Amino acid sequence: MENRIERKQLRTWRAFITTHATVIDLIEHELAEAGQLPLSSYDVLLALVEAPQRRLRMHELASAVVLSRSGLTRLVDRLEHDGLLKRDRSGPDRRATYAVLTLKGFRAFRQAWPVYARSIVKYFVSYLSEEEMSFLSKIFERVLATIHEPSSPEPQVPDKADL
Repeated sequence: MENRIERKQLRTWRAFITTHATVIDLIEHELAEAGQLPLSSYDVLLALVEAPQRRLRMHELASAVVLSRSGLTRLVDRLEHDGLLKRDRSGPDRRATYAVLTLKGFRAFRQAWPVYARSIVKYFVSYLSEEEMSFLSKIFERVLATIHEPSSPEPQVPDKADL
């Protein structure tokens, strides 16, 4: 397989990662200005709010928030210290450690939600039509659904001449 990528493919990729990083930074800033949780903490609480019984195994939580195990451990340590969640081994599998949302964590989540929602609309949704949002959702869902399939194509690296 050739190690090539077309200019428009690379342009699309760069636009995606630059937009993602910029929007995330802006949302982080809005949350900080409003005295709310950092986005990474909010994402952990969101994953727990959406989980059955508001609890997840640590590895499930790491996957849900796209953090390394060590990064998640440090963040969970902080959130537990602040009383926003607790660790628990009393679930169906007592060998596994669960992160469990506390009432204080749920309240912090609810308090941050309006700022988070407004920021998403302000910095992302307001620039897209309904059709574009649907299209982007389908694209990202397809990429996520197929990215780890054995039949996924190997990545192609551009030659210097293509850059």
